[in-house]
Amino acid sequence: MMLNNALREYQIILGSGSPRRQAYLREMGIDFEVRTKSIPENYPHHLKGAEISEFLAQLKARAFMDGLREKDILITSDTVVWHRETSLAKPENREEAIAMLCTLSGDSHDVITSICITQKKVQRTVTETTQVRFKALDIAEIEYYVDRYKPYDKAGGYGIQEWIGLIGITQIRGSYANVVGLPTHLLYKTLMQVAGDGV
Repeated sequence: MMLNNALREYQIILGSGSPRRQAYLREMGIDFEVRTKSIPENYPHHLKGAEISEFLAQLKARAFMDGLREKDILITSDTVVWHRETSLAKPENREEAIAMLCTLSGDSHDVITSICITQKKVQRTVTETTQVRFKALDIAEIEYYVDRYKPYDKAGGYGIQEWIGLIGITQIRGSYANVVGLPTHLLYKTLMQVAGDGV
């Protein structure tokens, strides 16, 4: 059974303004509506790696829960770039973006995305980790990318689908879609389970 048919009794809500996540859902053939709320992405500082993305994905869901109906399925998610025991969030300015890419240059890091599937009576959170490696980037390459693409809406200060990914990433272990911002295979699997359970 195809996913859209399996979910025909449900209203799918994407709690994200991300154009990349919206595009992926459309490409997966999912009918959905977008709802957005401005939520401060603050988390307890003792959390690490996947604990951060899971906490934030659930935090985002909490803002929508009061309005959920019986057949609503809410999708929220969060992506963390985890490098040397540090979470690299979205850079606030040019200097931060350049500094992040300098840190990632010539090294590997983990891209961790958690998806929170919330219904009126049950919530499931699943997580995917992909390891990404950059070549040693020249400062001129980093500055060119930041100035041209302004990656201030992207964790870690880069988009794998953009110029820096095309010329700089030498190895990926895991899901490419996860690095873009949504592990689509994991979302598909989880939504099929939700439809099968009929919760």
